[in-house]
Amino acid sequence: MARREESPASGGGTFARPRSAGMVRPIRPRRNRRADWARRLVRETVVTPDDLIWPIFLVAGKGVREPVAAMPGVVRHSVDEAVRAAAEAAGLGIPAIALFPYTDPALRDAKGSQALNSDNLVCRACKAIKDSVPEIGIITDVALDPYTSHGHDGLLEDGRILNDATVEVLVQQSLVQARAGADVIAPSDMMDGRVGAIRAALEAEGMIDTQIMAYSAKYASSFYGPFRDAIGSSATLVGDKRTYQMDFANSDEALREAELDIAEGADMIMVKPGLPYLDILRRLKDRFAMPTFAYQVSGEYAMICAAGERGWMDRDRCMMETLAAFKRAGADGVLTYFAIDAARMLNDA
Repeated sequence: MARREESPASGGGTFARPRSAGMVRPIRPRRNRRADWARRLVRETVVTPDDLIWPIFLVAGKGVREPVAAMPGVVRHSVDEAVRAAAEAAGLGIPAIALFPYTDPALRDAKGSQALNSDNLVCRACKAIKDSVPEIGIITDVALDPYTSHGHDGLLEDGRILNDATVEVLVQQSLVQARAGADVIAPSDMMDGRVGAIRAALEAEGMIDTQIMAYSAKYASSFYGPFRDAIGSSATLVGDKRTYQMDFANSDEALREAELDIAEGADMIMVKPGLPYLDILRRLKDRFAMPTFAYQVSGEYAMICAAGERGWMDRDRCMMETLAAFKRAGADGVLTYFAIDAARMLNDA
């Protein structure tokens, strides 16, 4: 075996000296970086359209593509436009989309009743997309914040979120969405026990193939601001969500949450937000070896876009670098508002 030693003549560089020869042989890692073909040949992490999930915002109406002010390039789609968007995503090789509704404030109430309406925006979009683009997967968000007048993910009483009563509603919301054609139920509410309750209800209804993607490590983050504008909950939110979303200072807690969700029947787990929590993503993947996803949330997207618009960073390069970072940290896929642009770039390359 070669012996490594410091070479004074080189200013401290590392060399390998074969025992059978007197020559000093420099180790040069840059050889593998000298040309594009070489870099591609030894690349450890590769992003493809198969790794992308595109979140789509829904709004009432027909032929509507309504810009979201805080998210350049992102729009709210009416159901017919969401069908066109899903077809575009499928054509680019994106395997799944995630649906989030903007609910008319007149339809919001303290109990989030619209979440259980089988003819709400999400259900209509599920049915229409499944009819027109059956090959794409549909992920639906299970939480009450798009539907409540107070902007919380659960039922509120005297300033306190009612965990078990909320879970009962979330179960019914999940069933409504699954019946409408959702392939993956994604509870983002962070109530205790909701994954097990949803799994039991799906099984009881014979929907044994409906998957659950649990928001297992969802942090109480400042990076959600543009998203809340997009679904209309920022104007209604009373207080904050720190009693149910996780403290961003905690890491071990994420392991406990994920372990519970997996035991309760989750098929996939998620970390949200993404970039500030790559360490959490890595820990979950290493510990559980489960299909693990990251959500590159609205604030992350908006920061990159804003810096790009000002010429402070190259938007597209940053986009691809961050997506590679998620994959390198252990993500099997990424929910990202960049999905369409990234898929186009990847396909063109």
